[in-house]
Amino acid sequence: MRKLLTLLFIFYCAFSFGQLEKGFTYVHDIIPDLDVELRYYTTNNFVGTPIRGYQSNKLILTVETAKQLKLVHEELQEQNLCLKIYDGYRPQQSVNHFILWAKDLNDTVNKHIFYPEVKKKHLFKEQYIASRSGHSRGSTVDLTIINGNTGEALDMGSPYDYFGQESWVNYEKITDKQKANRQLLQAIMLKHGFRNYSKEWWHFTLKGEPFPNTYFDFPIK
Repeated sequence: MRKLLTLLFIFYCAFSFGQLEKGFTYVHDIIPDLDVELRYYTTNNFVGTPIRGYQSNKLILTVETAKQLKLVHEELQEQNLCLKIYDGYRPQQSVNHFILWAKDLNDTVNKHIFYPEVKKKHLFKEQYIASRSGHSRGSTVDLTIINGNTGEALDMGSPYDYFGQESWVNYEKITDKQKANRQLLQAIMLKHGFRNYSKEWWHFTLKGEPFPNTYFDFPIK
């Protein structure tokens, strides 16, 4: 009897902790060859440490978003290009981590990389950090385009997650090639049902997202 109870408990744990919220999926189940580098799982981000809630480098999105992203990925592959994803679903606990970090004005370890021209105390006022993120609704992605042969990212004129006007979609003080790369990304994402964010060339949200008013908090694992 004890052995049976132990087996049932193991099965329950495996089932409970292996399941996502209804309507979500691990994107690799839909796009197996997708390049994913969740920056908040690493130290290569504006905080400089792994972010709470990111327990693995596994991209999670709503099912509808993943399916539309697959269409983008497949069309790019016809040009020997691919998508690379920097962020998708983001737990609310991760957003809370950003908020706490922003309040510590002495912690500026990666300022020179991600926000050299912005004072940390102004990050809320200038809307680089907020108490709620569309990422927590599960239908927003941060991404770029990479060369299908080399894996090298196309030059978009500013780094991912750079806090400044250089990241605005229509920023003019970049080269013609950088503008063309941005417009390629914008055009193909809009074509397949995503809307952009004008101040971040990498940021897109699925039009008609399934959970427009729900901010989830389950961890990425």
